[in-house]
Amino acid sequence: MAAGERNAAGRAADTSAERAAGAQPALRRGDWDRAAGSRAGMAAERIAALVAGTAPGARLGTKEELRRRCGVSVGTFNEALRLLQARGLVTVRPGPGGGLFAAEQSPMVRLGNSVLALDAAAADVSDAMRVRDALDPLLVEDALWHASPADIADLRRHLGEMEAAVVAGDPDAFVRANWRLHARIAAVSPNTLLRSLYTSLLDLIQEHTLAVHPGGERPLTAHIRERHRLHADLVDALDRRDRDEALRLIHRHGGG
Repeated sequence: MAAGERNAAGRAADTSAERAAGAQPALRRGDWDRAAGSRAGMAAERIAALVAGTAPGARLGTKEELRRRCGVSVGTFNEALRLLQARGLVTVRPGPGGGLFAAEQSPMVRLGNSVLALDAAAADVSDAMRVRDALDPLLVEDALWHASPADIADLRRHLGEMEAAVVAGDPDAFVRANWRLHARIAAVSPNTLLRSLYTSLLDLIQEHTLAVHPGGERPLTAHIRERHRLHADLVDALDRRDRDEALRLIHRHGGG
C-alpha cells in the first residue's frame, strides 16, 4: 500500500477475520466499543477492571453477587458476561463454589487482548503497518515450504478478485481483496503465533481504513494495476518455489 493509502486511515465498518479466544467466539474491538456506552458495556468494563487486579484463576464472585455489584438486570448482566467471555477475560464454573473466575489466559488470548489494547489507545495505523510489513518475509518463507496446490489455487482466486477491482477502477475493493490475499498467505503458515499476530494487525489496519486515495501525482488506477502485477508475480514465485524471487518481490512490496 502506498504512502497515500496509509494517509487514508480512519475509523471503518469493515473487518475481514475473526480471532479465536479459547473456545469463545471472537470479539473485535468494534464490538466492545459499540457496547461501551451501554449498561452492558459499562458492567463489562467494571468487571474487566476487577479482573485486571486479580490473579489468573482467582474467584471473582457468583454471577448474582457481581450482577448486584454492577447494578444491572439479569439480561444486561448476561450480555456483559458474553462480552467478557468473548474477550477471554472470565470463565464460569457451575455448582457449589462456582461463579465467575479470572481466566487463565493462553498466550494467544493474551496476544489478542494486547492488540485490542493497542487499538483502544488509537495507535497510529502506520505503526501497525510497519510491523505487518516486517512479518511478510517470514510468511513468504513459510509459504515457500508449506503451500499446497490447493493453497496456490486459492491465492490465484484472490488475485482474480484484485484484477476485477482493477478493471472496475475500484481502489477500495482492490485494497480489501489485497488484504484477503495476504490473510490467505498467512493461513499457510504452521506458526500459530506468527499467524495470529499478523492477522490481528491486519484486522486493526482494516478497522481503521475508511477509503483509499491517491498519495501523489500518479493516477491511483495505474498504481493498483502495478500492485496487482507484483502480487501475481509473487504468487507465481511461490508456485515455482523460487525463494530468491519471492523474497525480492516481498521486499519490493513494502506495504501493499
